[in-house]
Amino acid sequence: MRIRRRFLAAAAASAALTAPAFVAVSAQAALPPPPSGWTQVWADDFTGAANTLPSSGNWIIDTGTSYPGGPAQWGTGETQTYTNSTTNLAQDGSGNLRITPVRNGSGQWSSARIETQRSDFKAPSGGVLRIEGRIQMPNVTGAEAAGYWPAFWALGAPYRGNYQNWPGVGEFDVMENVNGINSVWGVLHCGVNPGGPCNETLGIGANRACPGSSCQSAFHTYAFEWDRSVSPNQLRWYVDGQQFHSVTQSQVGEPHWTNMTGHNGYFLLLNVAMGGAFPNGVAGSGTPTGSTVSGRSMLVDYVAVYSRGGGGGTTPPPTTPPPTGGTRDAYGTIQAESYDAASAVAKEACSEGGEDVGWIGNGDWLQYNNVDFGTGGVRDFVARVASGAAGGVSGLIEVRIDGRSNAPIGSFALGNTGGWQSWRSVPGNVSTVSGRHTVFLTFSSGQPADFVNVNWLQFRR
Repeated sequence: MRIRRRFLAAAAASAALTAPAFVAVSAQAALPPPPSGWTQVWADDFTGAANTLPSSGNWIIDTGTSYPGGPAQWGTGETQTYTNSTTNLAQDGSGNLRITPVRNGSGQWSSARIETQRSDFKAPSGGVLRIEGRIQMPNVTGAEAAGYWPAFWALGAPYRGNYQNWPGVGEFDVMENVNGINSVWGVLHCGVNPGGPCNETLGIGANRACPGSSCQSAFHTYAFEWDRSVSPNQLRWYVDGQQFHSVTQSQVGEPHWTNMTGHNGYFLLLNVAMGGAFPNGVAGSGTPTGSTVSGRSMLVDYVAVYSRGGGGGTTPPPTTPPPTGGTRDAYGTIQAESYDAASAVAKEACSEGGEDVGWIGNGDWLQYNNVDFGTGGVRDFVARVASGAAGGVSGLIEVRIDGRSNAPIGSFALGNTGGWQSWRSVPGNVSTVSGRHTVFLTFSSGQPADFVNVNWLQFRR
């Protein structure tokens, strides 16, 4: 949410930069192999065709001026409207994603913001998580850059569907920049607002100039590490391999550290905002201005997540053993915890063995990619579910194909089954479907309390 923030006078002073000539983009590097000793958890190299949107399997495109029911102007005072237009968001055919703010003839700004489908990026117990991106900030400086606010960051999974629990769920700003200043900011948001251990709404931050070429004229690699292998645990920020900021577990203290690290994990975001508290605070006046130029893109070469050491935590999500090249058999048992993406839910030990997915309430969802229905003939589906919801609390479990906003093809309602581990196999009729699809389980209820756990899902002929 990034409720923002004034910054130090030194940052404002550094805004007085002259704009260099536009620099041509250098050839893009391929996604590098994991650093020595690290395992790749997830990545996107943005190698799609020119003028196409990024992969819907990897990314959610945010639109409008807020989340549904969330704070206006994304909680930051930013002035643009986010869209899913390729004018604002597109792969360029050369291995980059471009996020481009554009001002229309009426003076209104549009831009783009995306977030990962996955929301379970978390340091393994006793290990380290690394979030990394190779990015060129919008190539604009001086008065023409007033209001530009590019960012690469992560939010705690419980924010999805709630939108009122910031900053307690945690926010890691891997890279932020405002007003075309040759500087990268790394910031932690946590605790309570205002004040608290992270001095909200400022957060605990540090900034430095990009090594060598300026942040605006060249690509740089921005990275964040969450280290659970040391005591106290540590958070670290890097640019081109050079550490410039750190925060320790003892600085944050309890219960705030556990509140931001004890949940299911984080999702990643990329966006370019225009105006808002941060650029305004640094500029000392409102932004953008009449001098601000339109159409300067943030270029993203790749985003990757790595892990090292430890005995668990963030790993590629398991999948049902596929019958053929990377697909799931719709008529085999699809374990709920094998999701490819999910909302703010969590996995837990299941009384029937293995794991189930719990803490599911209104607005939550589970996503399963490459589910093969063959030539059709689906009769129904059955889900293994349990509920310990209070009396009168119930909800709807729906199956959707290829999009969470598509009409459901089947559903059933569920109330209390006698406990959160009291399992029941509940069938629901479905429309005929054939071929290979992304399957979504979506959950709705008239109240916010959790109402169901899910162990597995299966379609039947």
